Amino acid sequence: MGRPNGQHSLCVYSPIPPPPYVGGYEPEARNMNRREFLAMIMGAAVAPGRAEQEKRQFRLWAMGDAHVGTDLKRKRESLAEAIRQSEQEDAGFAWDLALNVGDFSGNQSAPDDDEGREVARQYEATRKHRREDFYDLAGNHDASGPGEPTQGWFRKWIDPTGENTQFSGVDPKRRRYPVEGTWERYSFRVGNLLFLVMSDRNDGGPPVGRGKRGGYPSGAVTGETFAWWKRMVEANRDAIIICAHHHMLRETTVGSGDWEGLIKNPDGTLTSRYHGHQPDGGSWEGASYLYYVDGQPKAMAFEKYLEAHPGAIDLWIGGHTHTNPDDNFNGRTHIERKWGATFINCCALSRFHVMTRSRPMSRLLTFTDGSAEARVQCYLHTAQHAPQGWYPKAERTIKLGKAFRC
Repeated sequence: MGRPNGQHSLCVYSPIPPPPYVGGYEPEARNMNRREFLAMIMGAAVAPGRAEQEKRQFRLWAMGDAHVGTDLKRKRESLAEAIRQSEQEDAGFAWDLALNVGDFSGNQSAPDDDEGREVARQYEATRKHRREDFYDLAGNHDASGPGEPTQGWFRKWIDPTGENTQFSGVDPKRRRYPVEGTWERYSFRVGNLLFLVMSDRNDGGPPVGRGKRGGYPSGAVTGETFAWWKRMVEANRDAIIICAHHHMLRETTVGSGDWEGLIKNPDGTLTSRYHGHQPDGGSWEGASYLYYVDGQPKAMAFEKYLEAHPGAIDLWIGGHTHTNPDDNFNGRTHIERKWGATFINCCALSRFHVMTRSRPMSRLLTFTDGSAEARVQCYLHTAQHAPQGWYPKAERTIKLGKAFRC
Protein backbone atom coordinates (compact mmCIF):
# COMPACT_ATOMS: atom_id res chain seq x y z
CA MET A 1 0.00 0.00 0.00
CA GLY A 2 1.03 3.62 -0.28
CA ARG A 3 3.09 4.85 2.66
CA PRO A 4 4.05 8.24 4.05
CA ASN A 5 7.46 9.79 3.38
CA GLY A 6 7.59 8.58 -0.21
CA GLN A 7 7.90 4.87 0.57
CA HIS A 8 5.93 2.56 -1.67
CA SER A 9 5.82 -1.21 -1.86
CA LEU A 10 3.93 -1.84 -5.09
CA CYS A 11 5.25 -4.88 -6.91
CA VAL A 12 8.72 -4.57 -5.45
CA TYR A 13 10.59 -7.78 -4.94
CA SER A 14 12.38 -7.67 -1.57
CA PRO A 15 14.20 -10.96 -1.31
CA ILE A 16 15.30 -12.12 2.11
CA PRO A 17 18.90 -10.96 2.53
CA PRO A 18 21.51 -13.64 3.09
CA PRO A 19 23.10 -13.87 6.50
CA PRO A 20 26.42 -12.12 6.90
CA TYR A 21 29.38 -14.03 5.57
CA VAL A 22 32.51 -12.27 6.66
CA GLY A 23 36.02 -13.48 7.23
CA GLY A 24 36.15 -16.65 9.21
CA TYR A 25 32.35 -16.79 9.89
CA GLU A 26 31.06 -20.32 9.47
CA PRO A 27 27.27 -20.44 10.05
CA GLU A 28 26.58 -23.91 11.30
CA ALA A 29 29.30 -24.78 8.85
CA ARG A 30 30.74 -27.39 11.07
CA ASN A 31 27.80 -29.55 9.92
CA MET A 32 27.51 -28.18 6.34
CA ASN A 33 29.95 -27.99 3.43
CA ARG A 34 30.44 -24.76 1.44
CA ARG A 35 28.30 -25.89 -1.53
CA GLU A 36 25.39 -26.72 0.76
CA PHE A 37 25.72 -23.39 2.55
CA LEU A 38 25.75 -21.37 -0.71
CA ALA A 39 22.71 -23.27 -1.95
CA MET A 40 20.92 -22.41 1.29
CA ILE A 41 21.54 -18.67 1.14
CA MET A 42 20.82 -18.41 -2.59
CA GLY A 43 17.53 -20.20 -2.07
CA ALA A 44 16.65 -17.80 0.71
CA ALA A 45 17.52 -14.84 -1.50
CA VAL A 46 15.26 -15.77 -4.39
CA ALA A 47 12.31 -17.50 -2.76
CA PRO A 48 9.52 -14.95 -2.20
CA GLY A 49 7.69 -15.56 1.03
CA ARG A 50 4.18 -14.49 1.97
CA ALA A 51 5.19 -10.87 2.49
CA GLU A 52 6.81 -10.74 -0.95
CA GLN A 53 3.68 -12.19 -2.56
CA GLU A 54 1.66 -9.42 -0.93
CA LYS A 55 4.00 -6.83 -2.41
CA ARG A 56 3.31 -8.16 -5.88
CA GLN A 57 -0.30 -7.00 -5.75
CA PHE A 58 -1.72 -3.66 -6.80
CA ARG A 59 -4.88 -2.43 -5.08
CA LEU A 60 -7.09 0.15 -6.76
CA TRP A 61 -9.75 1.84 -4.63
CA ALA A 62 -12.61 3.01 -6.90
CA MET A 63 -15.13 5.51 -5.52
CA GLY A 64 -17.33 8.40 -6.56
CA ASP A 65 -20.40 10.56 -6.05
CA ALA A 66 -19.48 11.95 -2.62
CA HIS A 67 -21.74 15.00 -3.15
CA VAL A 68 -19.89 16.60 -0.26
CA GLY A 69 -22.18 19.60 0.20
CA THR A 70 -25.36 17.50 0.33
CA ASP A 71 -24.10 15.21 3.09
CA LEU A 72 -22.44 18.02 5.03
CA LYS A 73 -25.87 19.61 5.53
CA ARG A 74 -26.71 16.45 7.51
CA LYS A 75 -23.38 16.69 9.38
CA ARG A 76 -21.82 13.79 7.48
CA GLU A 77 -18.40 14.02 5.84
CA SER A 78 -18.97 11.63 2.94
CA LEU A 79 -15.46 11.78 1.48
CA ALA A 80 -13.44 12.11 4.70
CA GLU A 81 -15.41 9.36 6.42
CA ALA A 82 -14.59 6.89 3.65
CA ILE A 83 -10.90 7.82 3.75
CA ARG A 84 -10.74 7.43 7.54
CA GLN A 85 -12.49 4.05 7.35
CA SER A 86 -10.03 2.78 4.73
CA GLU A 87 -7.06 3.77 6.91
CA GLN A 88 -8.24 2.30 10.21
CA GLU A 89 -5.62 0.09 11.82
CA ASP A 90 -7.87 -2.90 12.46
CA ALA A 91 -10.95 -2.51 10.27
CA GLY A 92 -9.42 -0.67 7.30
CA PHE A 93 -7.98 -2.00 4.06
CA ALA A 94 -4.79 -1.53 2.09
CA TRP A 95 -4.86 0.41 -1.16
CA ASP A 96 -2.19 1.85 -3.44
CA LEU A 97 -4.13 4.33 -5.54
CA ALA A 98 -7.65 5.77 -5.44
CA LEU A 99 -9.72 6.62 -8.50
CA ASN A 100 -12.55 9.07 -7.83
CA VAL A 101 -15.12 9.23 -10.65
CA GLY A 102 -16.53 12.63 -9.74
CA ASP A 103 -19.61 14.41 -8.47
CA PHE A 104 -17.72 15.98 -5.59
CA SER A 105 -20.35 18.73 -5.44
CA GLY A 106 -23.88 18.32 -4.19
CA ASN A 107 -25.03 21.67 -5.52
CA GLN A 108 -28.00 21.97 -7.84
CA SER A 109 -26.52 25.21 -9.12
CA ALA A 110 -22.89 25.59 -10.16
CA PRO A 111 -20.57 24.66 -7.27
CA ASP A 112 -19.01 27.46 -5.24
CA ASP A 113 -15.73 28.09 -3.45
CA ASP A 114 -17.12 27.17 -0.04
CA GLU A 115 -17.86 23.64 -1.25
CA GLY A 116 -14.50 23.53 -3.00
CA ARG A 117 -12.69 24.36 0.24
CA GLU A 118 -14.69 21.64 1.96
CA VAL A 119 -13.67 19.03 -0.62
CA ALA A 120 -10.02 20.02 -0.20
CA ARG A 121 -10.39 19.89 3.59
CA GLN A 122 -11.96 16.43 3.54
CA TYR A 123 -9.15 15.12 1.34
CA GLU A 124 -6.80 16.18 4.15
CA ALA A 125 -8.31 13.41 6.30
CA THR A 126 -5.78 10.99 4.82
CA ARG A 127 -2.97 10.01 7.19
CA LYS A 128 -1.37 7.06 5.40
CA HIS A 129 -1.50 8.36 1.84
CA ARG A 130 -0.81 11.53 -0.10
CA ARG A 131 -3.36 13.80 -1.68
CA GLU A 132 -1.65 12.84 -4.92
CA ASP A 133 -2.63 9.20 -4.45
CA PHE A 134 -6.16 10.21 -5.46
CA TYR A 135 -6.79 10.50 -9.21
CA ASP A 136 -9.93 12.49 -9.98
CA LEU A 137 -12.31 13.42 -12.78
CA ALA A 138 -15.32 15.73 -13.06
CA GLY A 139 -18.93 14.57 -12.82
CA ASN A 140 -22.05 16.36 -14.02
CA HIS A 141 -22.58 18.12 -10.67
CA ASP A 142 -19.05 19.52 -10.77
CA ALA A 143 -19.75 21.51 -13.94
CA SER A 144 -19.44 25.24 -14.34
CA GLY A 145 -22.54 27.20 -15.24
CA PRO A 146 -23.28 29.38 -18.28
CA GLY A 147 -20.93 32.33 -18.53
CA GLU A 148 -18.41 30.93 -16.04
CA PRO A 149 -14.83 29.89 -16.87
CA THR A 150 -14.94 26.40 -18.38
CA GLN A 151 -14.93 23.89 -15.53
CA GLY A 152 -13.27 26.54 -13.39
CA TRP A 153 -14.40 25.08 -10.05
CA PHE A 154 -13.12 21.61 -10.85
CA ARG A 155 -9.82 22.93 -12.16
CA LYS A 156 -9.30 25.08 -9.07
CA TRP A 157 -10.32 22.76 -6.25
CA ILE A 158 -9.97 19.19 -7.60
CA ASP A 159 -7.20 19.85 -10.11
CA PRO A 160 -5.87 16.45 -11.28
CA THR A 161 -2.90 17.96 -13.11
CA GLY A 162 -1.81 20.20 -10.22
CA GLU A 163 -2.26 23.57 -11.92
CA ASN A 164 -3.67 25.18 -8.77
CA THR A 165 -1.76 23.53 -5.94
CA GLN A 166 -2.44 26.38 -3.51
CA PHE A 167 -6.17 25.59 -3.65
CA SER A 168 -6.35 21.85 -4.40
CA GLY A 169 -3.30 20.64 -2.50
CA VAL A 170 -2.26 18.56 -5.53
CA ASP A 171 1.46 18.80 -6.29
CA PRO A 172 2.19 17.02 -9.59
CA LYS A 173 5.79 16.33 -8.51
CA ARG A 174 4.46 14.13 -5.71
CA ARG A 175 2.48 11.82 -7.97
CA ARG A 176 3.75 8.25 -7.60
CA TYR A 177 2.39 7.64 -11.10
CA PRO A 178 2.74 10.87 -13.11
CA VAL A 179 -0.17 11.95 -15.30
CA GLU A 180 0.11 12.98 -18.93
CA GLY A 181 -2.56 15.21 -20.40
CA THR A 182 -4.93 17.90 -19.20
CA TRP A 183 -7.60 18.35 -16.55
CA GLU A 184 -10.15 17.15 -19.13
CA ARG A 185 -8.41 13.94 -20.18
CA TYR A 186 -5.22 12.34 -18.96
CA SER A 187 -3.43 9.02 -18.70
CA PHE A 188 -1.04 7.32 -16.31
CA ARG A 189 0.53 3.89 -15.99
CA VAL A 190 1.02 1.32 -13.26
CA GLY A 191 3.04 -1.60 -14.61
CA ASN A 192 1.18 -2.70 -17.73
CA LEU A 193 -2.04 -1.03 -16.58
CA LEU A 194 -2.90 2.04 -18.64
CA PHE A 195 -5.51 4.38 -17.16
CA LEU A 196 -7.48 6.66 -19.50
CA VAL A 197 -9.31 9.23 -17.38
CA MET A 198 -11.99 11.48 -18.91
CA SER A 199 -13.97 14.25 -17.23
CA ASP A 200 -17.61 14.90 -17.97
CA ARG A 201 -18.31 18.08 -19.98
CA ASN A 202 -21.69 18.93 -18.52
CA ASP A 203 -21.02 22.66 -18.78
CA GLY A 204 -21.81 25.54 -21.04
CA GLY A 205 -25.60 25.65 -20.80
CA PRO A 206 -28.58 23.56 -21.98
CA PRO A 207 -29.35 21.21 -23.54
CA VAL A 208 -25.95 19.51 -23.14
CA GLY A 209 -24.73 21.38 -20.08
CA ARG A 210 -26.30 22.64 -16.91
CA GLY A 211 -28.32 25.79 -16.73
CA LYS A 212 -28.83 28.01 -13.71
CA ARG A 213 -30.10 25.09 -11.68
CA GLY A 214 -29.77 21.32 -11.82
CA GLY A 215 -27.12 18.68 -12.43
CA TYR A 216 -28.34 17.94 -16.00
CA PRO A 217 -27.63 14.25 -15.70
CA SER A 218 -26.79 13.12 -19.25
CA GLY A 219 -23.07 12.54 -19.76
CA ALA A 220 -20.98 14.37 -22.33
CA VAL A 221 -17.47 14.48 -23.78
CA THR A 222 -15.93 16.50 -26.58
CA GLY A 223 -14.98 15.04 -29.93
CA GLU A 224 -11.35 15.75 -29.03
CA THR A 225 -11.65 13.53 -25.97
CA PHE A 226 -13.14 10.66 -27.95
CA ALA A 227 -10.42 10.98 -30.61
CA TRP A 228 -7.76 10.97 -27.87
CA TRP A 229 -9.30 7.88 -26.26
CA LYS A 230 -9.37 6.04 -29.58
CA ARG A 231 -5.73 6.92 -30.33
CA MET A 232 -4.61 5.77 -26.90
CA VAL A 233 -6.51 2.50 -27.16
CA GLU A 234 -5.10 1.70 -30.59
CA ALA A 235 -1.54 2.67 -29.68
CA ASN A 236 -1.43 0.53 -26.54
CA ARG A 237 -2.70 -2.90 -27.48
CA ASP A 238 -0.09 -4.48 -25.23
CA ALA A 239 -1.54 -2.80 -22.12
CA ILE A 240 -4.42 -3.60 -19.80
CA ILE A 241 -6.60 -0.56 -20.47
CA ILE A 242 -8.75 0.88 -17.70
CA CYS A 243 -11.09 3.69 -18.76
CA ALA A 244 -12.77 6.04 -16.32
CA HIS A 245 -15.60 8.52 -16.79
CA HIS A 246 -18.33 9.69 -14.46
CA HIS A 247 -20.98 7.98 -16.60
CA MET A 248 -21.33 4.42 -17.73
CA LEU A 249 -21.88 3.55 -21.38
CA ARG A 250 -25.36 2.75 -22.68
CA GLU A 251 -26.88 -0.55 -21.51
CA THR A 252 -23.82 -1.74 -19.62
CA THR A 253 -24.71 -1.59 -15.90
CA VAL A 254 -27.73 -0.98 -13.68
CA GLY A 255 -29.95 1.89 -14.85
CA SER A 256 -27.83 2.80 -17.89
CA GLY A 257 -30.39 2.34 -20.67
CA ASP A 258 -32.79 4.68 -22.44
CA TRP A 259 -35.44 6.05 -20.09
CA GLU A 260 -34.06 4.09 -17.15
CA GLY A 261 -33.02 7.16 -15.18
CA LEU A 262 -36.48 8.70 -15.46
CA ILE A 263 -40.01 7.37 -15.80
CA LYS A 264 -42.09 8.85 -18.61
CA ASN A 265 -45.70 8.85 -17.47
CA PRO A 266 -48.70 8.40 -19.83
CA ASP A 267 -49.67 12.05 -19.35
CA GLY A 268 -46.22 13.22 -20.47
CA THR A 269 -44.92 14.13 -17.03
CA LEU A 270 -41.67 12.74 -15.70
CA THR A 271 -40.90 10.96 -12.45
CA SER A 272 -37.41 10.34 -11.12
CA ARG A 273 -36.23 6.74 -10.94
CA TYR A 274 -32.47 7.16 -10.49
CA HIS A 275 -31.98 10.73 -11.71
CA GLY A 276 -33.62 14.13 -11.68
CA HIS A 277 -34.53 16.36 -14.60
CA GLN A 278 -34.87 20.01 -15.56
CA PRO A 279 -37.52 21.45 -17.88
CA ASP A 280 -35.03 23.26 -20.15
CA GLY A 281 -32.70 20.39 -20.96
CA GLY A 282 -30.79 17.40 -19.71
CA SER A 283 -31.81 14.94 -22.44
CA TRP A 284 -34.17 12.85 -20.37
CA GLU A 285 -33.83 9.74 -22.52
CA GLY A 286 -30.11 9.49 -21.76
CA ALA A 287 -30.09 10.67 -18.16
CA SER A 288 -28.22 7.54 -17.02
CA TYR A 289 -25.32 7.25 -19.46
CA LEU A 290 -22.71 9.02 -21.58
CA TYR A 291 -25.13 10.51 -24.08
CA TYR A 292 -23.37 13.36 -25.93
CA VAL A 293 -20.20 13.50 -28.00
CA ASP A 294 -19.50 16.98 -29.37
CA GLY A 295 -23.12 17.91 -28.69
CA GLN A 296 -24.54 15.05 -30.73
CA PRO A 297 -27.27 13.31 -28.72
CA LYS A 298 -27.17 9.54 -28.35
CA ALA A 299 -23.88 9.54 -30.24
CA MET A 300 -22.80 6.12 -28.91
CA ALA A 301 -19.28 6.70 -30.26
CA PHE A 302 -17.62 4.57 -27.59
CA GLU A 303 -20.25 1.84 -27.84
CA LYS A 304 -19.93 1.55 -31.63
CA TYR A 305 -16.16 1.37 -31.42
CA LEU A 306 -16.16 -1.31 -28.72
CA GLU A 307 -18.78 -3.34 -30.56
CA ALA A 308 -16.56 -3.30 -33.65
CA HIS A 309 -13.38 -3.99 -31.62
CA PRO A 310 -14.27 -6.43 -28.82
CA GLY A 311 -11.58 -6.69 -26.17
CA ALA A 312 -10.09 -3.29 -27.10
CA ILE A 313 -10.31 -2.24 -23.44
CA ASP A 314 -10.40 -4.28 -20.25
CA LEU A 315 -12.31 -2.11 -17.78
CA TRP A 316 -14.65 0.89 -17.72
CA ILE A 317 -15.14 2.38 -14.25
CA GLY A 318 -17.83 4.97 -13.57
CA GLY A 319 -20.61 5.97 -11.23
CA HIS A 320 -23.52 8.43 -11.54
CA THR A 321 -26.37 6.03 -10.74
CA HIS A 322 -26.81 5.65 -6.97
CA THR A 323 -28.45 2.45 -5.81
CA ASN A 324 -27.99 -0.50 -3.50
CA PRO A 325 -25.31 -3.12 -4.34
CA ASP A 326 -27.92 -5.80 -5.12
CA ASP A 327 -29.98 -3.75 -7.57
CA ASN A 328 -30.74 -5.49 -10.84
CA PHE A 329 -32.70 -3.43 -13.35
CA ASN A 330 -33.57 -4.83 -16.76
CA GLY A 331 -31.09 -7.63 -16.18
CA ARG A 332 -28.13 -5.37 -15.38
CA THR A 333 -26.27 -5.00 -12.08
CA HIS A 334 -23.32 -2.88 -10.91
CA ILE A 335 -20.75 -5.15 -12.57
CA GLU A 336 -21.36 -6.51 -16.06
CA ARG A 337 -19.37 -7.78 -19.03
CA LYS A 338 -19.92 -6.57 -22.60
CA TRP A 339 -17.78 -6.24 -25.75
CA GLY A 340 -15.01 -8.25 -24.09
CA ALA A 341 -14.68 -5.70 -21.26
CA THR A 342 -15.92 -5.37 -17.68
CA PHE A 343 -18.03 -2.38 -16.64
CA ILE A 344 -18.14 -1.36 -12.98
CA ASN A 345 -20.40 1.23 -11.37
CA CYS A 346 -18.48 1.94 -8.16
CA CYS A 347 -20.63 4.66 -6.57
CA ALA A 348 -21.85 6.25 -4.37
CA LEU A 349 -20.17 7.63 -1.24
CA SER A 350 -23.10 9.97 -0.54
CA ARG A 351 -25.82 8.97 1.89
CA PHE A 352 -28.19 11.87 1.31
CA HIS A 353 -27.94 12.76 -2.38
CA VAL A 354 -30.81 10.76 -3.91
CA MET A 355 -31.31 9.60 -0.36
CA THR A 356 -34.05 7.08 -1.13
CA ARG A 357 -31.57 5.01 -3.14
CA SER A 358 -28.04 5.97 -2.03
CA ARG A 359 -26.19 3.31 -0.05
CA PRO A 360 -22.65 4.56 0.64
CA MET A 361 -20.16 2.11 -0.87
CA SER A 362 -17.00 1.80 -2.94
CA ARG A 363 -15.02 -0.97 -4.65
CA LEU A 364 -11.53 -2.36 -4.13
CA LEU A 365 -9.89 -3.98 -7.16
CA THR A 366 -6.87 -6.21 -6.53
CA PHE A 367 -4.50 -7.07 -9.38
CA THR A 368 -1.92 -9.81 -8.81
CA ASP A 369 1.30 -10.02 -10.78
CA GLY A 370 1.08 -12.78 -13.36
CA SER A 371 -2.70 -13.15 -13.16
CA ALA A 372 -5.24 -12.35 -15.88
CA GLU A 373 -7.98 -11.97 -13.27
CA ALA A 374 -8.76 -9.26 -10.73
CA ARG A 375 -10.74 -9.43 -7.51
CA VAL A 376 -13.47 -6.82 -7.01
CA GLN A 377 -14.75 -6.31 -3.46
CA CYS A 378 -17.59 -4.10 -2.24
CA TYR A 379 -17.12 -2.02 0.92
CA LEU A 380 -20.20 -0.59 2.63
CA HIS A 381 -19.47 2.70 4.42
CA THR A 382 -22.69 2.66 6.48
CA ALA A 383 -24.95 -0.04 7.90
CA GLN A 384 -28.05 0.92 5.89
CA HIS A 385 -28.03 -2.07 3.57
CA ALA A 386 -25.97 -4.58 5.59
CA PRO A 387 -23.38 -4.37 8.36
CA GLN A 388 -20.76 -1.71 7.67
CA GLY A 389 -17.63 -3.18 6.09
CA TRP A 390 -17.07 -5.80 3.41
CA TYR A 391 -20.15 -7.08 1.60
CA PRO A 392 -19.18 -10.56 0.31
CA LYS A 393 -22.40 -11.01 -1.65
CA ALA A 394 -21.28 -8.34 -4.12
CA GLU A 395 -17.74 -9.64 -4.59
CA ARG A 396 -16.71 -10.67 -8.11
CA THR A 397 -13.70 -12.03 -9.97
CA ILE A 398 -13.27 -10.39 -13.36
CA LYS A 399 -11.27 -11.35 -16.44
CA LEU A 400 -8.50 -9.27 -17.98
CA GLY A 401 -7.31 -9.50 -21.56
CA LYS A 402 -3.79 -10.35 -20.42
CA ALA A 403 -1.85 -10.98 -17.24
CA PHE A 404 -1.00 -8.04 -15.00
CA ARG A 405 2.69 -7.24 -14.86
CA CYS A 406 4.26 -4.87 -12.37
